[in-house]
Amino acid sequence: MRVLVTGAAGFIGRWVVGELLARGHTVLPVDSLVAGDVTNLDEFAGQPGLLPFEQGDVRDAAACRRWTGSVDAVAHLAASISVQDSIDDPATTFENDVVGTFQILEGARASGARVLFMSTCMVYDRAGDNAIDEDHPTKPASPYAASKLSGEALTQSYFHAYGLPTTVVRPFNTYGPFQRSVGEGGVVAIFTRLALEGEPLRIYGDGTQTRDLLYASDCAGFVCDALLSDAATGRILNAGTGADVSVNDLAAAIERDPSRILHVEHIHPQSEIAVLRCDAREAERVLGWRPEVPLDEGLRRVRSWMADRVAAGVAVR
Repeated sequence: MRVLVTGAAGFIGRWVVGELLARGHTVLPVDSLVAGDVTNLDEFAGQPGLLPFEQGDVRDAAACRRWTGSVDAVAHLAASISVQDSIDDPATTFENDVVGTFQILEGARASGARVLFMSTCMVYDRAGDNAIDEDHPTKPASPYAASKLSGEALTQSYFHAYGLPTTVVRPFNTYGPFQRSVGEGGVVAIFTRLALEGEPLRIYGDGTQTRDLLYASDCAGFVCDALLSDAATGRILNAGTGADVSVNDLAAAIERDPSRILHVEHIHPQSEIAVLRCDAREAERVLGWRPEVPLDEGLRRVRSWMADRVAAGVAVR
């Protein structure tokens, strides 16, 4: 198949591009490069299925019509993903995550391309100690979560109103090589960089909040399975490991010196979800998908990748 990947130069995007190429598909990679880095795709240069990279904005209706008109399927990953940025500047998150999704869907409606919309586990309400399945109540505790829920609703409406084959996915906390390690990058990437630099790890709040950490290759496999499966059409599907780890325990696994682990005031406690543990049984039932990389192995891979870049003098950011 010919597949458009928006946000292709981002963290998850580059893993999805690689997975699609490995499966023999042709990929059109598109990214605005506001947050992505085109060098993330260097590994795939020269592969016969990789079409020339295009820099562009999913809010551009004409560009979306052109991109979607040449493909069979769309993995729509482009988004503003910072919770704090969405609180500080909700308009930008709305434009990128809602208007951009609308333009992609309109282009796909004209061409008939199937669409996968990348949502987030941050749309869910607090769950106590229970694992979260797709029927768990949602609660948009930030404009980012609200924009993702809006994108979900738009995506599903094109399935119901027009018969467009669409799927919504809600991966839990994805981590791995190529994730940003500054700002609101992934906690694993940030903690690993700080540990390698000998700097203190700063935990927001008391650190008892938990995360279900999904390795990047497992997430990419899930996205590709969901995108290309007729059985996933019209569905919302979670992806996660089913096991959570507290931020305190995660920090201790990455930094062995407890004196380098600090607790600081939370910057957005109103948007925090205390327990994030995924129930991904529906993805296993529908797709036959299960994660393969255990947390200890994933953390080892991230540290090795980042250490190699630091040793080679490549900036880690």
